[in-house]
Amino acid sequence: MIQHMGEEPIALDASALGDYWPGIQLYYPPVKYAPSLGIYEDMEQAASRMVKHAHFTNAHTLIFDLEDGCRQKEMSRTLLRQELPKLRKVNERVTIAIRANSFRTDEYEEDMKLVRDMGEYIDVVMLAKAGESYGAAEVRDLSSFLISINPHITIQPIIEHPKSLKIAPDLMQYDTVKHVVFGIHDFSKALGIHITPEHWIEELFYFINQMIFEARIAGKGVIGGVETLIGSNIMPDKFVEPHDVRRWLDLHGDNESRVVYKHACQEAAMGLTGKQVIHPGHIHLCKTAYTPSPTEINQKVAILKAAIEADALLGGAIKFDGEMLDPPMFGKALQTLLRAHALRALKTSDMEFALHVLQLMPAQVVRQNWPYGILL
Repeated sequence: MIQHMGEEPIALDASALGDYWPGIQLYYPPVKYAPSLGIYEDMEQAASRMVKHAHFTNAHTLIFDLEDGCRQKEMSRTLLRQELPKLRKVNERVTIAIRANSFRTDEYEEDMKLVRDMGEYIDVVMLAKAGESYGAAEVRDLSSFLISINPHITIQPIIEHPKSLKIAPDLMQYDTVKHVVFGIHDFSKALGIHITPEHWIEELFYFINQMIFEARIAGKGVIGGVETLIGSNIMPDKFVEPHDVRRWLDLHGDNESRVVYKHACQEAAMGLTGKQVIHPGHIHLCKTAYTPSPTEINQKVAILKAAIEADALLGGAIKFDGEMLDPPMFGKALQTLLRAHALRALKTSDMEFALHVLQLMPAQVVRQNWPYGILL
């Protein structure tokens, strides 16, 4: 139970922590250009590729891009009408996101017809160039539309212009918005900043922090920039510990993989809740950067157990592995467990322990540690 001031204790379970996070999002072109042939796929070829790759993806989220990355928009919408029910039947865990065109354009209206018809198979609508034309009213109207179709569909506004960042708190005020996306390429273009694939985090660091600051206040997550690098080497899924990943990168990784992994580690350290990639080979690499490793989870559990045993969880300090730890460090240890849960990587026993720790804390402390919940 969590005790609120002047209220009865509230029962707490995993649902109170909010939805699962977007995690690693893969851009998946519905109808793809085939460079070897010099032409676009036909419907049969695109459907076959969907079965081969999309059905068994290890990404947390599949983004079906109907905006800038899509040339064959109408054919792509037709393909999604045909294939989304099959995808959902085969893969219930993957989050299905539709990247829609700019608000109230002709293509946007066609996208919304697709969402209306396929609402039961769609989890997220990503709104390109959010707020650039009509401000926060874009998210308000899209929210009303989605609630009438399927109240479980959420919105991820893509902030791609300085004036959208300026009104970020207004874009985040709606319950349908759980996470916002930093559209680094259009954003940097609007500012006249020439970012590089290797150093874009440093080049946009000030603006990333602005967005994180506003999102944290609003209790929303931030999805990091899309990586455009395409390497040739793919790290096997068996590598999950940081030292194993670094060893693979040293021995087998290419420069592209090293850069992408470095960026993912930086974004995870900043508390971001998702990251976008265009190369399937970067999915597991970024998942290992974003997701606490089994060793890290075991360490944080041990820290929290030691804090509880010493009655220091809410005040006091303990010595752990040669370091002095106090409540802020205990809060970070708890955040690590909750982050693993949000990325579907926390085993049941550790989740039960995390809930036990939360139940020992006052509501205000819980809010400080985890602003994403639906009850707190």
